[in-house]
Amino acid sequence: MVGLNGSALDIDFLQYQPFMVMIEWPTYIKASFVMMISVLFIYFNSIMFFGICSKPTLCETSRYILFSQMLLSDSIHLVLGSLLYCFSLSSVTLTRVICSVIILLSSTTFRNAPLNLAAMSLERYVAICFPLRHADIASPRRTGITIVVVWFLGSINFVIDIFISAITDNQYLTGYVYCTRERLFLAKWQYDMYQGFNGFFFAAVGLTIIYTYGGILVAARSIKAQKASRTVLLHLIQLGLCLTSFLYGTIERALAVFSSSLFNNLRYLNFLFILLLPRCLSPLIYGLRDESICPLFLYYLRLPSSTAVKN
Repeated sequence: MVGLNGSALDIDFLQYQPFMVMIEWPTYIKASFVMMISVLFIYFNSIMFFGICSKPTLCETSRYILFSQMLLSDSIHLVLGSLLYCFSLSSVTLTRVICSVIILLSSTTFRNAPLNLAAMSLERYVAICFPLRHADIASPRRTGITIVVVWFLGSINFVIDIFISAITDNQYLTGYVYCTRERLFLAKWQYDMYQGFNGFFFAAVGLTIIYTYGGILVAARSIKAQKASRTVLLHLIQLGLCLTSFLYGTIERALAVFSSSLFNNLRYLNFLFILLLPRCLSPLIYGLRDESICPLFLYYLRLPSSTAVKN
C-alpha cells in the first residue's frame, strides 16, 4: 500500500496509529483528566468571550474582535483535540467523511492560532505607528474580512487533501478508519505539502510579529506605545507556544520508532504538555493581562458563586 501511494511516513508509526490500548482504570483517569482540563479552559474562554460580547464598545473594536476569534478558534480546537484523543484511546473507528470533517476543523483551528497572532500584531502596529488611520484601516468590516482570510488560509491545505482523497478513493464515503490525519492522508506529497505549509506560515508569522515589534519599539515614545510593545512581545511568546504544539507529531513519531512501550506510556504526556496546555494557557494569559478584559473576566467568574450565595 505504501509503495502505491508513495508515502514517506514511517511504517512503524502508521502501524501504531490505531493506538490499541487496554482500557483499564489508568486509561480512564488519563482521558478524564484531559477532558477536565479542556472543559475548564473552554469555560474560561467562554467567560472572556461573553464578557467581550456584553460590551458593545469592545464588540466594535478590532483588537477585541480578533481576540474573540482567538477564543472561539482555540475552544473549538480544544473540544475536537480532546475528542480525537479519547477516540484514539478507545480505538474508535469513524467513516472517512465524518473523520475528515473533524480533522478539517481541528487542523484549521490549530493553524488559525499563529495567523490570528499575526493579525493582532499588525493591528497594534497600525494603532501605534499610524494612529490617525487606525480607525479606517482596522475597521470592524476589514477585521471581519481578515478573519475570513485567516480561516481560508488555515483550511486550504486540508480542503485540497480531502478533495483529492474524495476523487481518488472509491470507498471514501463508506470506508471506516481510525481517525488520525496520518490514516487519512498517506501520500508523500500530502505530507510534504503539510510540512511546507507549516514552515511557510510560521516563518511568515514570525517575521510579521518581529517586524511589528521592532516598528512599535522605534515609535515607543509614549506609555501607550510601551504597552503595545509589551503586547506584541507577548504575541511572540504565544507564537513560541504554538511552535511547541507543531512539534507534537514529530515527537510522537520519534517515540513510535524508538519503542512501542515508550510510545504508549509517554504519548499522553506529549499530548498534555506539548499540544493541550500551550493552547489552553495562551488566551488566558492574554486575557488576564488586558486591562479591559481582566475585570470582566473576574466579574463573570465570581458571578455564579455570588448569585448562589444570595439565593
